Amino acid sequence: MAQQQFKYSNSVIVYPLVILFTIWLVFWYQVRVDYGIKSFGIRPQKLEGLLGIFTSPFLHGDINHLYNNSIPLFVLSLALFYFYNKIAWKVLLYGVLLSGFLTWMIGNSGNHIGASGLIYVLVSFIFFKGIFAKHYRLIALSLMVIFLYGSMIWYVFPIKIGMSWEGHLSGLITGLVFALIFRNQVAKPERYKWEQPDYNEEDDPFMKHFDADGNFIEFEPEVEIESKIENEDTKVASTLHENLKIKYTFKKKADE
Repeated sequence: MAQQQFKYSNSVIVYPLVILFTIWLVFWYQVRVDYGIKSFGIRPQKLEGLLGIFTSPFLHGDINHLYNNSIPLFVLSLALFYFYNKIAWKVLLYGVLLSGFLTWMIGNSGNHIGASGLIYVLVSFIFFKGIFAKHYRLIALSLMVIFLYGSMIWYVFPIKIGMSWEGHLSGLITGLVFALIFRNQVAKPERYKWEQPDYNEEDDPFMKHFDADGNFIEFEPEVEIESKIENEDTKVASTLHENLKIKYTFKKKADE
């Protein structure tokens, strides 16, 4: 499970693209065919408004509203499918339902639409899940999410007229709840060799290239060493052979 946790697959990109394409397709239908579907958002405390729990993430007020939601939704869903692939669809589907239902319960009168509630679910889940996992790679992901989207925290308060802060707050709460629910159900990433408890640097062929001070030591290949030894042996043998040669000198007698 740990090996599959961070293993890249086409679904990491395909699924976020499909989600984004669906939202844009609905918006095209809303603008070109039936503008009236915009009214199928979440209408708090109204029975007919419960339908908006399922439809509101796909509906947007205008192109700017859609554009502002598209980029963070794509980036966060990419991170979700890569780092938490096993539970990604559960977080998305149940996140839409729970955050939508909370919005229906606590929201003021109006028509709440947009994927921003789901975006807050993803931001909250990825941040808190990384903190709870206590693994440096997931914590790094949490910090990156806060760096990119940390300013969104202000919009869980009623600071802007016409913005569904109730939906944002519901998404934030839902992400935290899911991070607690799935706290022990997602395996930590596979450890590298040097992170294993039985790892010994002296047995690592790579670490043998460094001395105690961390300086790199370059070793000659064994084949070259053997060839050099053979050459040295050949030279020694040749020298010994030259020294052991017996020279004969023949002199002619004078009377011959």
